[in-house]
Amino acid sequence: MSSFFDNDSPSNLTEYSVSELSGSIKRTVETAFDQVRVRGEISGYRGPHSSGHAYFSLKDDRARIDAVVWKTSFSRLKVRPEEGMEVIATGKITTFPGSSKYQIVIETLEPAGAGALMALIEERKRKLGAEGLFDPARKRPLPFMPQVIGVVTSPTGAVIRDILHRISDRFPVHVVVWPVKVQGEGSGEEVANAIRGFNSFEPNGPTPRPDVLIVARGGGSLEDLWSFNDEIVVRAAAESRIPLISAVGHETDWTLIDYAADFRAPTPTGAAEMAVPVKAELEAQLSGLAARLQGSTLRQMDQRRQQVRALMRALPSLDQLLALPRRRFDEAASGLGRGLELNTLNKRRSFERTAAHLRPDMLSNRIAERRQMLAERMTRAERTVERLIDRSKSRIGRADAALASLPSRLKSQTSRMRDRLANLSRSADTAVRHQLVRARGELSAQERMLQSLSYKNVLKRGYAVIRDEDNRPVSEAAMLSAGSGISIEFSDGRIGAITTEGGEPPAGARKRGTKASEPKAADPAAPPKQGSLF
Repeated sequence: MSSFFDNDSPSNLTEYSVSELSGSIKRTVETAFDQVRVRGEISGYRGPHSSGHAYFSLKDDRARIDAVVWKTSFSRLKVRPEEGMEVIATGKITTFPGSSKYQIVIETLEPAGAGALMALIEERKRKLGAEGLFDPARKRPLPFMPQVIGVVTSPTGAVIRDILHRISDRFPVHVVVWPVKVQGEGSGEEVANAIRGFNSFEPNGPTPRPDVLIVARGGGSLEDLWSFNDEIVVRAAAESRIPLISAVGHETDWTLIDYAADFRAPTPTGAAEMAVPVKAELEAQLSGLAARLQGSTLRQMDQRRQQVRALMRALPSLDQLLALPRRRFDEAASGLGRGLELNTLNKRRSFERTAAHLRPDMLSNRIAERRQMLAERMTRAERTVERLIDRSKSRIGRADAALASLPSRLKSQTSRMRDRLANLSRSADTAVRHQLVRARGELSAQERMLQSLSYKNVLKRGYAVIRDEDNRPVSEAAMLSAGSGISIEFSDGRIGAITTEGGEPPAGARKRGTKASEPKAADPAAPPKQGSLF
């Protein structure tokens, strides 16, 4: 690398721009610290940015370094960063020329030991417990006889076979399995998505909605069961509207999903026993209840018969019951003729009194009064019609005047609308031009960033990438054996090669390397060159 000044001729200084100086520093730092592991405490973490990247700091008691996790690496982290968590971060050191700062770009993140994991679990347990996710009042009872059971577990392990075998022995029901990864990267998201997926089924949909959910996994270490301590899994279990049984690990293994689930089973087989009853025991119990019901029914029928016979002996005879009604009927029939005669006489007298008041002059007076009332109403109606005609004529006159002035008003409104449309068109053109300029600037900045981060810039400085026959990068010599085919990528292309046993390079290669490494004789007439600043 050329120097910025020469000790022998201090007046011969070469001018460099700030961008060139910052780029040179960036390349030097990235080359020297291409892969580092840093242990520290996370500080200033506020969750992923809207862009998907995460920005925070790593610190200890004496120093602090900025850290960033790009969006593509954040989704692959086994442990998500949390404020105050002590971690071991692996990545590379780079600089940010815009503010003359350096930072670590984190690729992997892991807790600093099992003690840190237990402390993280306790902290997460206190946080989620404070939100009420472990409240016993939230837990739902299991249905006595479910029709469909949903199982969230690995489809290839022994756990699903144990559950299916136990359910088949006790009470065969329909089982729906949602296959997931139960450990490793992305397993927590798969388990949470499976729980939420079962809850999204419609009761009468093409896939039956489970009545009970079982989340199961075999035993393992704390790291193996870490996915079931993930916050997204715990929240999905607490939000489940379907009763959920947690069967993770063995009797002594406890995870956070056990606190959020409605029931915890010591083993996956125990979860199957909790989910369904024993069919043979139910059949025996039903047989005993049926026999008791039949005996009770027979005894009840005998008691009812005896009660009916006793009541029949206490009831009076038919003649005794009908004696009084028969007498009342006879008395009423004997008085019916006399009553009809009296009723006819009374009606005749009432008719004669009413007919005495009916005379022809009374009818004539009523007709004259009705005619006079009709004439008065006709007069009032004529006056009302005349007033309505006058008002209609005045409205028609005002409408004619308004129609005469309508063309001038329409012409003025059209002119104003045309001017407004022209102003809006000019504003839209200006906004589009500004948007295009801003988009071009952002695209140029992204292209420069891509070029600065490309590994091909490292190849131009004399480095090479070696790949095996499967096109996988080779980072250690132990990964290859003699006679293996490899490809070597330089800055201008690739070549193939065959590996040999370790040792000194061939004589010809050593000789060529010697010549290439010999320094050239200095030309006394040439001006002095700059040395290396770094």
